[in-house]
Amino acid sequence: MDLQLTLTFIILGITIFAFMTNRVRADLVAIVSLLAFIITDILTPAEALAGFSNSVVLMIAGLFVVGAGILRTGLAGMAGQLLLKWSGDSELKLFVLLLVIVGSVGAFMSNTGTVALMMPIVVSIAISMKESPSKFLLPLSYVASLSGLMTLIASPPNLIVSQLLVDRGYNKLGFFEVTPIGMVGMIVGIIYLVLVRNVLLPNEQNRAQTNAGYKLSPKKIIKQYDLNNRLFKIYVPEDSTIIGMSLAELKLPAKYALCMMKIHRKSQEGINLLPMTYQEMAGPTSVIHATDELYVQGEEEDIRRLATDYGLEMQELLEGEADELVSKHLGIAEVLLTPNSSFTNETVSSLGFREKYNLNIIGINRRGGYKLQDMVSHKLKFGDAILVQGAWDEIVLLARETQDVVVVGQPKEHASVAAATGKAGIAGAIMLLMIILMAFEVFPAVISVMIGAVLMILTGCLRNMEDAYSNMNFESIVLVAAMLPMATALEKTGGMVILSNGIIDMLGSYGAYGVLIGIYILTVVFGQFISNTATAVLFAPIAMNAAIAMDANPTTFMIGVAVAASMAFATPIASPTNALVMTAGGYKFMDFVKVGLPLQVVMFVVMMIAVPFFFPF
Repeated sequence: MDLQLTLTFIILGITIFAFMTNRVRADLVAIVSLLAFIITDILTPAEALAGFSNSVVLMIAGLFVVGAGILRTGLAGMAGQLLLKWSGDSELKLFVLLLVIVGSVGAFMSNTGTVALMMPIVVSIAISMKESPSKFLLPLSYVASLSGLMTLIASPPNLIVSQLLVDRGYNKLGFFEVTPIGMVGMIVGIIYLVLVRNVLLPNEQNRAQTNAGYKLSPKKIIKQYDLNNRLFKIYVPEDSTIIGMSLAELKLPAKYALCMMKIHRKSQEGINLLPMTYQEMAGPTSVIHATDELYVQGEEEDIRRLATDYGLEMQELLEGEADELVSKHLGIAEVLLTPNSSFTNETVSSLGFREKYNLNIIGINRRGGYKLQDMVSHKLKFGDAILVQGAWDEIVLLARETQDVVVVGQPKEHASVAAATGKAGIAGAIMLLMIILMAFEVFPAVISVMIGAVLMILTGCLRNMEDAYSNMNFESIVLVAAMLPMATALEKTGGMVILSNGIIDMLGSYGAYGVLIGIYILTVVFGQFISNTATAVLFAPIAMNAAIAMDANPTTFMIGVAVAASMAFATPIASPTNALVMTAGGYKFMDFVKVGLPLQVVMFVVMMIAVPFFFPF
């Protein structure tokens, strides 16, 4: 064995050990391994970096963006609402419907994204039905992994084996080519989980009885501060004496104990063939125009006094208008004073908050008591929470101001959700378009995914490019890109031939079927300790060489590797989805072994029948 081949196996062995111990992030391990191949002169820099331009990597990045659009618009959340409606009071019906929906959603987005999407919904549903979330979350993770076999784009291993087939001169996998295998796996998996749900699954009421922690959403804030019942709409007639006055001149907080929240105004741009309106946040420099609609917060008595003084017309709030305190551009957030905040013992009027941060202070929460009027002379104390209102971009900027205040919650998340509200249909249409383009091979798969990702941004399903980038799991993207050249290293040094020949020598007497079984078992074993992506990258080329050497159908072996890489059930580190549910469900390591190991055995028997049946040797 020459030196480079020996070094390749040493680097590969250390890499796998590092993945299994899980003490260092997987993407960092992959990058260090990549550098080792370059330093030892096994790979040239161009060969080592080729993975970062691979179409599979770009496709995975694009799918993260598409999945985020589905999440942001509430398209997947609608499935959760329907789930409760359809299941009624039946725990069994709820359990099966939940798994079916997870499998359906997971067919078109990553299993990690699917679990992250459904987990809060599942916990909430379980608690409302007085069931333990631990009874539902582990099956959620397992079915999300099985859903990776439903379509070509459902998991990275499918894309990796498909690309390898193309690289070796064979036909790539069709969009729904793996679906029959996926359907068999889903049906068997769901039946198994239904049968063992009351036997093997933990069902302790004290496990994970919280709804994923405290999340102060804008809707909760509106309810807590009772803002809906204190919001009024005022119309400015063309003869009103308020026209031309700025809010600084009006001094609404001092004279009327009122706060102007926002202004709806007719657009003056272009040829107004259709009545166009836009909204702006109200501030000291805002000037009132004729026909403006003013949204003012305060007591009804004070609102009427303002209307009488300036000849304004009070109007009824239409259904849903009270919720317009949170919109695509404008939002609200609660802000806590830090221990060393310079705001402490300052009055609201002396802060110059509006001038400094371009945000309005519309309420104060002191030990659960809400102060919404006469705030101008109110002195702030440590522990106070200030309710601010304004443009989402300004709230996000305020979140970075750590010296004086801390913004509660996740303003970026809320801003993105607010921007995408009402666009679930658009997100669904984009997803459908992407699937059609891929199914009919109108463009290469990566181009179809990129079209879907770009449309999610252009149509507002995602707020902006920053939102798109923030939803990409760069650990997974870098891991795939850095691991792909490992196959090149094994190929160049002859390692692929040695490994594939070793499997053939050991199991070749049993024919192609015996070799497939051996590769499947090895892939599954390694897949319990390293990611499904890394497992597929390592074993797909070995399986390909074994198939060619035995003059068997390479597609059969590629499907076998993709299937085995998705069977990550027996340990919490086997997949990101298992790690996600472990904490939320309060699971122990042995819970995964107890439930996952029998499922591995069941799936091995089923898949060793199904794979050769649908993809003959």
